[in-house]
Amino acid sequence: MLGWGIPVCLLLTGGVWLGGQWLDVELLPDQGASWYYWKLPEPTFWTRASAWTGYIAHQLFFWGLIYYAQRHVRRYTSGLHPINVVALAGNLVFIVLHEVQTQVFYDGIAQDVSIFTSQGSVIALLIVVLIMENRRRGMFFGRPAPISKEIVRFFRKYHGYLFSWAAVYTFWYHPMESTSGHLIGFVYMFLLLLQGSLFLTRTHTNRWWTLTLELVVVVHGTLVAVMNSGPDGMWPMFLFGFLGVFVITQMHGLGLSARTRWVLAALYLASAFAVYYSRSLADLSEIVRVPLIEYLVVAVVALLAWLGLLGYRLIRRASEPAEQVTAADRAD
Repeated sequence: MLGWGIPVCLLLTGGVWLGGQWLDVELLPDQGASWYYWKLPEPTFWTRASAWTGYIAHQLFFWGLIYYAQRHVRRYTSGLHPINVVALAGNLVFIVLHEVQTQVFYDGIAQDVSIFTSQGSVIALLIVVLIMENRRRGMFFGRPAPISKEIVRFFRKYHGYLFSWAAVYTFWYHPMESTSGHLIGFVYMFLLLLQGSLFLTRTHTNRWWTLTLELVVVVHGTLVAVMNSGPDGMWPMFLFGFLGVFVITQMHGLGLSARTRWVLAALYLASAFAVYYSRSLADLSEIVRVPLIEYLVVAVVALLAWLGLLGYRLIRRASEPAEQVTAADRAD
């Protein structure tokens, strides 16, 4: 499936580039890190409605498919279920629709929501993957964090709703512009939509494929940092930060030998030292920022999930006696 799925994603990205050549929109000057540059200076009801209608329809479509699959399919297969074909076809329709919407109305939903919500949605996806994989590959050098099986089961059961939201929300956040940053982002979104469409297939759980999706953020984050701040900017923080998560966590779920993992860790440290030696060794400590933030957020999300599940259990237990009393009253 990936043999044709990935080339289609690249082809669709080429279509975004081609469509971008026809766009001619005058935009406001950049106003800083919290400002999203690619939005109309004077949006109208129809520019807003076109983006939000497309997003909501796409989101409900995806959530509806997940709901149906969990209740009526529920088994993994090496090939495609009919519902996967519907998902692939539907996502393709919405991709084409967004391209048309960009050409006619331009704006995405960025006009009405913060840029940090788009970035945060993908970060949330990556954080939940770390929690879901905690039992299989561990969190720190092959050793799992103290996250209960109940929390892991919860995210494994319901992660599709969160992940599809992250992909669809980010997809409709941006107009289909053809800048390098947009193209890198859209190819990532297309890959995530492909992954989401392959639910309940063996490809969906292939550990090399899922790791690839996790690591695309290394390329995306680094290249966007280079494009935004130049070769002298903070791109090493993103490159070695996300690769640090790979060394600490992600490479331990691949069945690699201890020797191979030591070699990868040594190459990582040597590369980081070499890059910062040419810049400033005083800044070497910045490579821990991304991993530190990710693991702190993992702890917060796991704690919130635990509290939520605990509250749910308490509410259910509190309601059980009342239900039993009501049933006894009816029996009398």
